[in-house]
Amino acid sequence: MQIVGFPAGMFQTNCYIVSDDAGDCVIVDPGQDAEEQVRRQISEAGLRPRAVLLTHGHLDHIWNARQVADHYRIPAYIHPDDRPMLSDPGKGLSLDLSAMLKDMTFTEPAEVVEVFDGDTLRFGSMTFDVDHAPGHSPGSVSFRITVQTEEGPRMVVLGGDVLFQDGVGRTDLPAGDTEVLMQSIAKKFLVLDDDAVVLPGHGPSTTIGRERRSNPFLRDL
Repeated sequence: MQIVGFPAGMFQTNCYIVSDDAGDCVIVDPGQDAEEQVRRQISEAGLRPRAVLLTHGHLDHIWNARQVADHYRIPAYIHPDDRPMLSDPGKGLSLDLSAMLKDMTFTEPAEVVEVFDGDTLRFGSMTFDVDHAPGHSPGSVSFRITVQTEEGPRMVVLGGDVLFQDGVGRTDLPAGDTEVLMQSIAKKFLVLDDDAVVLPGHGPSTTIGRERRSNPFLRDL
């Protein structure tokens, strides 16, 4: 299994391509200007896209979701609480950012599948467990997958904008809630083993153990 990530667009949102040894792959959070690089990497590696996975509905994470999903004729997976943002991303933005979209039109991908807490998604030999982790947005989810390494199996969490290296997701956007976010981190992230890897929506990767020890926002948890 291989996970390749790159920052995309003005928001530097991490887009990830997760693939198995047979060449099946999923694309996670294709944000602004991600489509070209996604298509290039998939073509160069000879991969077969199976799905677009969206950790939440904020514009910087879904900007190219329709383009990528419809190009490959694959479904996009998102929690129903954030689905409205696929066609109206202004619902999740501050007023100044919403003004930036006044001349832009967004539509859902041709096929959208809603995901819920506790769902298990299978693509090729890959299995993703879905955790609903609201607070940053009402429909934020993380996707957990176990990866085989030389040291044995290791959990990887595609965490969106819930938990970062030395930080947590912002809660000042519409429907954000700090208390709910911290509950999500406690219940969905801090219950994982210390060596679980978190691949966040922005910035570098981290581990649960590192954040448990040094993240200043988690001291009260």
